[in-house]
Formats: sequence, structure tokens, C-alpha cells
Amino acid sequence: MAQLYFYYSAMNAGKSTSLLQSAYNYRERGMQVELFTASIDNRFGEGKIASRIGLQTAANLFTPETDIYRFMRKRCEFETISCLFIDEAQFLSKKQVLQCLEIVDKLNVPVLAYGLRTDFRGETFEGSHYLLAWADKLSELKTVCHCGRKANFVARLDQHGNAIQDGAQVDVGGNEKYVSLCRKHFMKKVSINT
Repeated sequence: MAQLYFYYSAMNAGKSTSLLQSAYNYRERGMQVELFTASIDNRFGEGKIASRIGLQTAANLFTPETDIYRFMRKRCEFETISCLFIDEAQFLSKKQVLQCLEIVDKLNVPVLAYGLRTDFRGETFEGSHYLLAWADKLSELKTVCHCGRKANFVARLDQHGNAIQDGAQVDVGGNEKYVSLCRKHFMKKVSINT
């Protein structure tokens, strides 16, 4: 029976690497998979899922308007799709997370979603919020803070390395803009408004 999985972490934990390895494993066994990534993140090229260690593959793009269930329903009419992989799943809307549930429940296709848990203010993204609430299985991928503790927060930095406190929730970037931190160092660097 298919399930919705959410693999979450701070930045630089290997989410995309894990996704690409899992998709490869399916394909190696002759199974068809579909891959999606957020159109907003084109750091490695449009329509690509890429890892920092150099692995990459082509993927469908999703925007807030993309009906992922409709896309998958049409694909399943013509061939058996064994799994749907979604990278940058924090950018899914509530409606799209509901569509993922429909893919699992109506099409019997497992959905493996990979994304950040929280933003630079320590708040959940919309997609992450609903994936954490509704996924059948949750799995944390771990990375480390500069002190060696588990990093479960991400700080957005300015050009001088100071934490940015305000701004749009979404500002795509990599190591030049973000750093993964443990809670202790995140709280030192970022003041949380209560």
C-alpha cells in the first residue's frame, strides 16, 4: 500500500542526494518514476534536481498553480508509475500536499517528498507544515552545526555573515546565503519574535 513520506532537515543534509539515489534504485530495477522540483529554485539549471556532490537528473517543475495529482493521473493512464519524488517540497502549497495524498490514496503511488522543515526565522514553510501534519512517515535527515551538534535550523546571512532577521520567507540560495545551525547557535545568532 502506497504512503506519503516526508524527509526533512536543515540545509546541507543530503536531501537531494538521497532523493537521487532512491530514484536511481527504482530505475535500476526497471521501474518508472516521476520527479518534480520547485520552479523557483533554478540554481543548478531549470528542470533539474542536483546535489552538491555532483549528482543530477531532469525533473518536472512545479509552481503554486501546478496540479500534481492531475499530472500523475494522466501519466498513470499510459504506464505504471512506481514512485513520485518531490524535491524542495517545502515550496508545495497546502492544496498540493492534499494532491499528494490523493496520489497515494487514489492512484496507489508512493510519494517521497524532500524538503526543509523551517525557514531562516525558525518557522515552517507551508508545504513542510502540512507534510509534517499529514505524511504517513516522517524521517529526519541530519546535518551538523559548526560546533558538531545536530543542526536543525537555518540562518540567512548578509554579505558580512550577520543573521538577517526580516524579509521574504523565500530567498533561494546556497552556502553563500545560508548556514545550518544547532538550536543553541541559532538562538544566539537570530532573535525570535514571540
